Amino acid sequence: MSTAALTKNPAKRQRYVAVLLDMMNRPSGAIGLSLVLFHLCLAIISPVIVPYDFKLQDASLMLSQPSNAHWLGADHLGRDIFSRTMLGGREALLVTGIATPLAVLWGGFVGILFGLTGGRLDEILMRIVDAFLSLPWILKMLVLIVTFGTGLEVLIPTLAFFYGIPVIRIARAATHDVIARDFVWAAKARGHSRISIIWRELLPNVLDTLMVEGAMRWSWMLLAFSSLSFLGFGVSPPTPDWGLMISDARGYMSFAPWGVIGPVVALSSLIIGINLTADALAKALGIDRAQKAPM
Repeated sequence: MSTAALTKNPAKRQRYVAVLLDMMNRPSGAIGLSLVLFHLCLAIISPVIVPYDFKLQDASLMLSQPSNAHWLGADHLGRDIFSRTMLGGREALLVTGIATPLAVLWGGFVGILFGLTGGRLDEILMRIVDAFLSLPWILKMLVLIVTFGTGLEVLIPTLAFFYGIPVIRIARAATHDVIARDFVWAAKARGHSRISIIWRELLPNVLDTLMVEGAMRWSWMLLAFSSLSFLGFGVSPPTPDWGLMISDARGYMSFAPWGVIGPVVALSSLIIGINLTADALAKALGIDRAQKAPM
């Protein structure tokens, strides 16, 4: 793919419109996009349409069963589970919606840069990446979160940093597939700087891979964020969050199982939607996800 073709904005727009239409014509893409758009819209309008205040407690409703007034029942503090479930994805989408692009940006740039550089420095970098990937992700993040706190100003850069590390490997591999092409050699022969080669020659040709990788990272990052909230290291009560709601309700599952149904279904549907969207995007762009390195 020539650089000249990629730098024409109308051509780029037409291509991505075609990709979007291709995704929507696939069952996985149509279902995935619908689920993702539903959750995004719900996160925006839920504060206006929820039937109850998520902080409102009523001792007479503690662990009450689903009813016409409270569709998913009430939790151990008498709060409406349906209202809290509708609001439960706002923090997760905010944090991961910022952290995912940051992870792809810094991981993609480093991977492309060192893939272009090659040599001993490239090998040293990959050994560092391998060392990071060999450790359980939850332990790595807990160390930073316990040290610096659980606010959004800590969660966002922490998730962006650790989930950007695997992107380095993907971007580096994609770069190695491109640097042997004639237009890259021509740019080097013309004396272009590395930044110029990255921006004009390499990035347009690895952007599709990074887009698919970003979609995949988003679903894993959502699961990681909810896991941190489940463990008590995510958002703080009484903020509604699916992971925190599941953690609060797990002690009452033997006699009040309805407490976990709402948040589990909501979180699962969003992650499934993102995965289906990522799969459809990969197929529309002609990228083989099976060849990607695992987290």
